[in-house]
Amino acid sequence: MTVKPTTIRLGTRGSALALAQSNMVRDQIIALYPDIEVELVTILTSGDWKPEDGEKRLSEAEGGKGLFAKEIERAMLADEIDIAVHSMKDMDSRETPGLIIGAMLEREDPRDALLLNPGFIAQHKLDNNSQFQIKDLPAGTRIGTSSVRRACILQSMHPDLVIEPLRGNVGTRIEKLKNGQVDATILAVAGLNRLHLSYEIFSVITKNEMTPAAAQGAVGVQCKAERENILSIIGQLNHTETQLCVEAERAALKYLDGSCHTPIGCHAMLNHGQMILSLAVYDQGDFSCYREEELQTVKDSDEAIKLGTDLAKKLKAHIPNSVFQ
Repeated sequence: MTVKPTTIRLGTRGSALALAQSNMVRDQIIALYPDIEVELVTILTSGDWKPEDGEKRLSEAEGGKGLFAKEIERAMLADEIDIAVHSMKDMDSRETPGLIIGAMLEREDPRDALLLNPGFIAQHKLDNNSQFQIKDLPAGTRIGTSSVRRACILQSMHPDLVIEPLRGNVGTRIEKLKNGQVDATILAVAGLNRLHLSYEIFSVITKNEMTPAAAQGAVGVQCKAERENILSIIGQLNHTETQLCVEAERAALKYLDGSCHTPIGCHAMLNHGQMILSLAVYDQGDFSCYREEELQTVKDSDEAIKLGTDLAKKLKAHIPNSVFQ
């Protein structure tokens, strides 16, 4: 018999979005167990942007996506926290030994959004109607992004755009945009929605135009695999449809050895047991796209992971090795 904890220490990054997502988890746990205290523990991670970092991209050699979770996972392994809340998009596709994602919250909108500097909108008399697309931007528009996926897709859609590196949390990037450091930027709709900043969106980019990053819009709750008492609690927060879709996407990313320096888009949708998985890999040299899509019945994690792995294997056979170097 497992003993229910009286307090759960929740590790989180300190950004506004990370705190908003952590409070979502905290509120759901308390709704189920009003007698449990959930304490938020803010941890600075290597991936958090600091002004002295400039706009340099995260180095895969230094840990890539894992930099957003390294210190949090270390604290969990040292029993300094009991659970952690992560944006699954930022998690390495290889799980850390001894740790497990015990729950996946229901996914938010996985699409990307275009944000524009207000002065730029006025200067070019742009109309943010539902028909506006990236190709409608004026030649020479400076778009700030440190995502190689977004950069490659933007260049393939509109070769006359100027892509400039832009780092920081959601609020920082919006501030840089409004200060005129760039004319435009791309942010995830999910993060803007969770921060109640959807009014900043100029237009939403369709999934056909810009395949989302694997697990974009999904929030995972992680703990030590041996903590059965914690797993029994957070497991009740799990949204099965999101879990299966994210498992398929992360399996594809893992097979392709995807990092934050590999331009990969991957998105799954599950409807009445039928999963459609879309996978796209971009060549940073000529911005060409290699794409595959598969529709299969998926009932559990094993089938979701198999679909992701098989589709990635099928696609990788047609991609030059240079794309992954």
